[in-house]
Amino acid sequence: MKILLSRTDRIGDLILTTPAIATVRASFPSAHITMITSQYNHVVMNGNTDVDEVIDLPSEAKPGGFGKQFRGYDIAIALAPRTADLQLVGATRAPLRVGYTYVRRYIARLTAPLYVNKLMLSEADPDLCDRDPSRTVRHEVDQLLDVVALAGARTRVTGLRVTVSDEDRAAVAHLPERPIVLHLGQRWFEEGSTLENTVELARELRALGVPLVITYAHECDEQARAFAAAGVADVMLRDLSFHQWAAAFERARCVVTVDTGATHVASAMRRPVVVAFEHRHFRLSSQEWAPYGVPYVSVRKPIGEDEPALAELRSEIIAGVRSLETLASRAPRDDKNTHRDDNGVEGRIGR
Repeated sequence: MKILLSRTDRIGDLILTTPAIATVRASFPSAHITMITSQYNHVVMNGNTDVDEVIDLPSEAKPGGFGKQFRGYDIAIALAPRTADLQLVGATRAPLRVGYTYVRRYIARLTAPLYVNKLMLSEADPDLCDRDPSRTVRHEVDQLLDVVALAGARTRVTGLRVTVSDEDRAAVAHLPERPIVLHLGQRWFEEGSTLENTVELARELRALGVPLVITYAHECDEQARAFAAAGVADVMLRDLSFHQWAAAFERARCVVTVDTGATHVASAMRRPVVVAFEHRHFRLSSQEWAPYGVPYVSVRKPIGEDEPALAELRSEIIAGVRSLETLASRAPRDDKNTHRDDNGVEGRIGR
């Protein structure tokens, strides 16, 4: 049997897809499995033995034309709700072609049968969640496990997978033991948070009495200078390789981040996470893209950037960091119970 899997979007989303990929392998252990990635998210699959080969979709290639080279495959699964992945899978003409889209993407629902013959509809919709706070959305991991189940992959594997080598660990062995790791992303500096507020947050994190490590990529160089000037971190790490970054997270007692791929790298490394989600569409994001399989606390960025609102955001993050070790010690990793307050603060053990 030959199986084609396709996910060509973001790094974090591909990390959340690794349980579905492992489920396909566990369900079809003798199959030849080909994974199509983008040149950007390919790095997630390095060292992943659940597939036999990883092929990048060239940035200039048309997905439909690219997919034709995989004719003769038995099963093709689009693991992203994107037209590009659906077109690629459709072009294989595999007897069984599976994909998914969102319930209110009506045009995508109409065109999907051109590409796949089994389609799952996701209940995720930001407007519906905002209008109905009681609306429950399954985590993206669980949705993807249901997608591959449509293709007959029912031996479920639920752990996220990012492969870290001893060389990656050696590259960050100089870091302090069990630090708090704060990952900088542009969302710390806009729409309900500011550079000055995040520098103050770093100062308050360090005041907890454990080392603070800050990681960031080159797009945050300008902001990182403010953290360095303030002397709020024990170590600042710029532009680590992807797997060295994961190894740095693996050493952490807790990772603090905004809603970026860092959330899912930390989850894959089995580290507790405090994540600040955007105020808009918090109900959806904090369910579908929450940390998975680890103790975590979700907080909601405020609408405005007045000092009382920013101080409250910092307070919620600090309280979250303090609570995580207690939360982790009281509940197993698959505990689904949550506690939530009126400010949109959520603490739980992710599935």
